[in-house]
Amino acid sequence: MKLAVTLGAAALALFATAAIAEDYAGGAIKSTEIGGKEVLVGANDMTLYTYDKDTAGVSNCYDKCAENWPPAFADAGAKAEGAFTIVDRTDGTKMWAYKGKPLYFWVKDTKPGDTTGDMVGEVWHTAYEE
Repeated sequence: MKLAVTLGAAALALFATAAIAEDYAGGAIKSTEIGGKEVLVGANDMTLYTYDKDTAGVSNCYDKCAENWPPAFADAGAKAEGAFTIVDRTDGTKMWAYKGKPLYFWVKDTKPGDTTGDMVGEVWHTAYEE
């Protein structure tokens, strides 16, 4: 009986977490609550960030920057959806953007819920759903 209650509670917790998250862009991007705010995360549940040096629909993060801040790449067949658009990078790849702002991961985030990239260099910001 105790095992059944424990498993039931675990299943309920999993369902409650899944109910909070919303999927966008064919599941490539989700929103989830972190620290009381709706944060955009990738399909891997890792936090997404924006970069002040980008302009609307243009990524300015390449080479060493992109090694530390990997773009949220879009699959070849990906389609824009609502506030989520696709940016063509100069290296021929495509990445996701939210309201025109390209989205990136931070290599120093090690687990879902980490937001250690927020305010790095005062130019990187956690991507919040608005």
